[in-house]
Amino acid sequence: MSAEPQPTAPAAAKSPDQSLDKSRIPEFYKLSVSDRVRLMRERGWVSEADYQQMISGEHTLSLHRADKMIENVVGVMGLPVGLGLNFLINGKDYVIPLVVEEPSIVAALSSAAKIVRGAGGFTAEMDESMLIGQIQVVDIPNVPRAQSALLQRKAELLNLANSLHPQMVARGGGARDVEIHLHPRPDGRGDMMVLHLVVDTCDAMGANLVNTMCEGLASLVESITGGKVFLRILSNLTDRALVRAKCVIPVARLAGKGFSGEEVRDGIVLATDFASVDPYRAATHNKGVMNGVDAVALATGNDWRAIEAGAHAYAARSGRYTSLTRWYKGDDGALVGEIEIPMKVGTVGGPLQSNPTVALNHRLLGATSARELAMVMGTVGLAQNFSAIRALATEGIQQGHMTLHARSVALAAGASPEIFETVVERLIEGGDIKIWKAQEIVVQVKKALRQEAGGEEPTSNAPRSQGHGKIILLGEHAVVYGSHAIAAPVPLAIEASVQDGDSGSANPGVDLIIPRWGVESRLHKDPAHRDSFQRSLGIVFDKLGLTERSLRIEVFPNVPRGMGLGGSAAMAVAVIRALDQHFKLGHTDDEINALAFECEKVAHGTPSGIDNTVATFGKPLLYRRAHEGQPLLMKPLALAKPIPLVVGISGKESLTAKTVGGVRAAWLKNPELYENIFRQIDALTLQGVDAVQNYQLERLGDLMNVCHGLLNALRVSSWEIEEMVQICREQGALGAKLTGGGGGGSIIALAPEHPERVIAALRDAGYSGLEVRIG
Repeated sequence: MSAEPQPTAPAAAKSPDQSLDKSRIPEFYKLSVSDRVRLMRERGWVSEADYQQMISGEHTLSLHRADKMIENVVGVMGLPVGLGLNFLINGKDYVIPLVVEEPSIVAALSSAAKIVRGAGGFTAEMDESMLIGQIQVVDIPNVPRAQSALLQRKAELLNLANSLHPQMVARGGGARDVEIHLHPRPDGRGDMMVLHLVVDTCDAMGANLVNTMCEGLASLVESITGGKVFLRILSNLTDRALVRAKCVIPVARLAGKGFSGEEVRDGIVLATDFASVDPYRAATHNKGVMNGVDAVALATGNDWRAIEAGAHAYAARSGRYTSLTRWYKGDDGALVGEIEIPMKVGTVGGPLQSNPTVALNHRLLGATSARELAMVMGTVGLAQNFSAIRALATEGIQQGHMTLHARSVALAAGASPEIFETVVERLIEGGDIKIWKAQEIVVQVKKALRQEAGGEEPTSNAPRSQGHGKIILLGEHAVVYGSHAIAAPVPLAIEASVQDGDSGSANPGVDLIIPRWGVESRLHKDPAHRDSFQRSLGIVFDKLGLTERSLRIEVFPNVPRGMGLGGSAAMAVAVIRALDQHFKLGHTDDEINALAFECEKVAHGTPSGIDNTVATFGKPLLYRRAHEGQPLLMKPLALAKPIPLVVGISGKESLTAKTVGGVRAAWLKNPELYENIFRQIDALTLQGVDAVQNYQLERLGDLMNVCHGLLNALRVSSWEIEEMVQICREQGALGAKLTGGGGGGSIIALAPEHPERVIAALRDAGYSGLEVRIG
């Protein structure tokens, strides 16, 4: 992990000749308060003026000042200000002010920092520090047109936003980007559009200025979209301001209190494993993280409520609440700890001017920027988490280790919530805490429950099946007319699980649930009444004779919708496989592929079959559909080396059925012209086989560029696609082209060198990028 170089402490507060370990003060806790403050002055942490304020208590918040800060003031409530010692972060010493009322937090942090200091200290980094403002737009007459218009006028929107805060721009900050997000309205009245304004607020937290920018953009957004702007406010999910901190602790430094370093390390790892899979444990685990973070936030006048909200939302970003930290055994046996946490904080603003203690704490800490403060706070969160779970793994290890291990094993064995505690108790009683034993107990407990209830045995946690997303390297659209195409899976998949519903229900049916997309619907038994989404998947249930069953199908999509990456085929394959596994149907991959192809026909009209084939088999393929007497060709490609690509995602949904239908209509009008283009694409694709298998990247790049030109001639490109292709080529990509249906969606770029530069340029232009390696 690279660490951002940090400036030295302010000269006014700290002497340049201090030794590096000046935050290491043995037995500091034994001193009186006045002696502690005097030692802070002698070590150079506070100036003479700050020393006099601290000794006299003049820095504390007065009733007069408090009355100017909030409404209806009747008094001032004090909280202790303590110091976290021993911190070494990115090679710089810190004493960290902490405002907290809970005993042991300050001591625990200082102890953790001491251990890590002896192992070289913490490292921390922060890529960027942006704040997002949201503008909600509803009742839009034409959502796709409005989305396109907003992106085309991005520069105008940014200029207007920046004109509202010219001083922020002068300091090097300001509005940086505009993003568009669409969400289906729960009332079924079309899509709700949300414009994200991404703002660099420099050293300010920036809530007020971002809110002002959003307010100022409202009228222009309404005029561009034809819709109505409703809410316009910042978001506290600050995932554009992520702090990452890390420490590596040799096991010798973990030993103590009668436990070997290996025992402590393994106990910490086991505790973290528990928090990573169980939201009930994760909530307490992350509370320990925030014990440290909140204490620094309060001391520095930052909005701890906003930080808490962002951290917990980020912990649940996958759809399941989990740990903010990760502890694991390194290659050399050391304990490695990492945290990734959103941290948008400020070092300038109202609280610093209104509360003298806050200003003093900033001088004491010596962070010279908001980014540095954020990295310190993230590091404190990691240190506090270490202290908490180390305590669980030592003082409580005799009593708690077996229970913790048993709970982890019960989870791994698939114990459902209603029997979980029973399984844990029986594991501990038996003393044989193994997964196979837990699985035996699960079966026994379920059997007993079934016998007691006189009914069917409840199902266990449903396993997930998956279908692969894909890119087409060469040959899209022409492949529909019998030409060859090269396609490969990408590390994006759609997963699905199947569970039996209520067998005693008076109205059995198939419930389709996609939490990430907000989809929750009952499959209509009559195909005539199914919407477009249900028509495609409904084919599966009809052909398998499952329409009358009571089932719950839950889909977990990691392939973006409508982006030309094979999402519909991946979903079909995932659902078919999940059904096959649940009912033990024994379908072969060929049979799953054929059934998924039937779904693709419903979704896309005249598909080639390449999407469902890659989704099913998950291998790079040379593909040609059965066409006019030609047999189906599905040849796996053996690649000499993985091919490095960047997938650029426009964010503009593309309807493959529409682009395929458009090409078909043009072909019917002028078959000779279009068949000539198809033949040229076919020839390029066959040349591409050698280039792909022999790692001839320059040749492959040329083929991709020419193929894109031919696809553009088929009129399946768009201005977003062309802009992304040009950006990638300007950033050094050997080749770039659209992938999939076109009309929006995605592109691929061959970027063997500096893929991160290509991705950054795409993001700067308002798109997103993903580095992948095929083969």
